[in-house]
Amino acid sequence: MRRWRLITEGPEVRAARDKIVSLAEAQARVAEARRAGRKVALANGCFDVLHVGHLRYLEGARREADVLVVGVNGDASVTRLKGPGRPVLGEDDRALLVAAVRAVDHVVVFAEDDVSRLLLALRPDVHCKGTDYTAETVPERDVVRSYGGRVAIVGDPKDHDTRSLLRRVRQGP
Repeated sequence: MRRWRLITEGPEVRAARDKIVSLAEAQARVAEARRAGRKVALANGCFDVLHVGHLRYLEGARREADVLVVGVNGDASVTRLKGPGRPVLGEDDRALLVAAVRAVDHVVVFAEDDVSRLLLALRPDVHCKGTDYTAETVPERDVVRSYGGRVAIVGDPKDHDTRSLLRRVRQGP
């Protein structure tokens, strides 16, 4: 029988925590990556109850560039976007879970309901969105185009979503 243990300290957790940065720190790290000739991608989302669809989205986003920055919506933003009872997990926990994904280089928590301000601050080469969008339906597409970036649709078909997962958990087997 395999025994599992919860890792709450150690190099794995510290490494994930080190990926969570302020906007100013993200700007510095993006500038450093650019000086080294590396391409930068930005993915964003609520990431409330991380699931396989999120992982595939983040892995797809990473394939678009050398460095992946992920914007995680703050708690108040998630409540406005998803409704009462959300988020299930607080922003610090959601940011740490996203940061623990190997494909992710940096995580920034942002308060706004859309990612336009973060896009303009970081100006990533590629703005990655999931397959529930097309290049023409991405809300921030004009912002990305305004500074010469491109939009990429990444991940697997939208067969996974947090709302359905929560419904299944609440209803039981």
